[in-house]
Amino acid sequence: MTEEVILVTGVSGYLGSHVAKLLLEEGYRVRGTVRSLSNEAKVAPIKNLVPDAKFPIELVAADLTSDEGWDKALENCAKVVHTASLSGPEAEGLAEATTRFLTACTAAKTITRVVFTSCSNTIFAETVPEPDKVYNEECWSDVSSTTIDSYSKSKVAAEKAAWDYVKELPDDQKFELAVINPTLIMGPPLMETHKNATSVAIMNQLVHKSIPGVARVSFPVCDVRDVAKAHVKALTLPEAAGNRHIILTENVWMKDMAMTISKEFRPQGYSIPTTQLPYFVCWLAGCVNKGMRNNVLPRIGKVINVDNKRMKEVLGVEPTPVNNTLQDMVYAMVDLGISRKAKKYKQAGSRAEVPAVNGEVEEEKKEEVKEENKKELEPEDKEEKKEGEIKEDKPAEQEEEKKEETGEEEKKEGETEK
Repeated sequence: MTEEVILVTGVSGYLGSHVAKLLLEEGYRVRGTVRSLSNEAKVAPIKNLVPDAKFPIELVAADLTSDEGWDKALENCAKVVHTASLSGPEAEGLAEATTRFLTACTAAKTITRVVFTSCSNTIFAETVPEPDKVYNEECWSDVSSTTIDSYSKSKVAAEKAAWDYVKELPDDQKFELAVINPTLIMGPPLMETHKNATSVAIMNQLVHKSIPGVARVSFPVCDVRDVAKAHVKALTLPEAAGNRHIILTENVWMKDMAMTISKEFRPQGYSIPTTQLPYFVCWLAGCVNKGMRNNVLPRIGKVINVDNKRMKEVLGVEPTPVNNTLQDMVYAMVDLGISRKAKKYKQAGSRAEVPAVNGEVEEEKKEEVKEENKKELEPEDKEEKKEGEIKEDKPAEQEEEKKEETGEEEKKEGETEK
């Protein structure tokens, strides 16, 4: 693969780590930005994402709220995947931070394309979707709506700031812009620090049964691995430049989500809340819970229809089956210690791709397999097993003989009575 440097901003994030992992696996030279190089909980797992990578990942400290560090981060870079964002009170300055970052890209004079991570909130953020409408990349959320939240407004402002900035650049300074608009991102986290990601927190509530049941709401969801793949594809495909791309698997009802998890994990000792809560119960909860009142109640019973044609036909990304997304997600959460490990947990059956640096999970699994193989090869164990089988069979044979003898005696007694 090419040796050009690809910058991934927000590389320690839920999505950013997957993007970096995929790029490293494909042989790219990757540089990533983190807010602080001294945060070992985030830095160490990133360095071990792909231990046998052709080029070890390089990390640089840079923060969207400051100009410092971006010149070093962008030095000699050819392309950028911009997954970094702001949350909480900082989100109000997201548009300004976007312009600051893109200005640094222009100053670097080597950037040819930026793949910008937006979200589906910029396409549909109103709590009540328009009836029978199918949302696509041409749609924009109405920031003047009374039902749109402040975070969605900041995401709309940030994406529009990106498009406006590139549009107004002089021809001799222009670089290409491609935007990725994922729906609710789910799938396996790669680091314990991803426990605060929105979807991971939602799933953790189900695994720990922190809620008594689920509301009758649905979410358009996608797999984090598909979103990462979309970003990597958008780096090189000519058709991606100048366009937005919705990433979606399908709409999933919360009850179906819970049932999927329950089917896989209930036999392993987990109690997943699968009861669908009546509207009245949700309404009562909304009296004391702002999130329930503003974000859940208006969505009850409604489905947002979204078009993912561009994801499949232009980027060539086929959605991962939602069952795999949800089950792999929980396995990863347990392996990383984000969710509790039940006594019957099938650790050896985990399908999550978790870097060993996140804990001793992978090493423990290897040791368990070694011990099992070793036992199978020891002749003493086989002899003991064979003896045990013989001892267990004898009582069974004696029991059959007793039954036959009893049957003969009963038969004789019957003949005597006659």
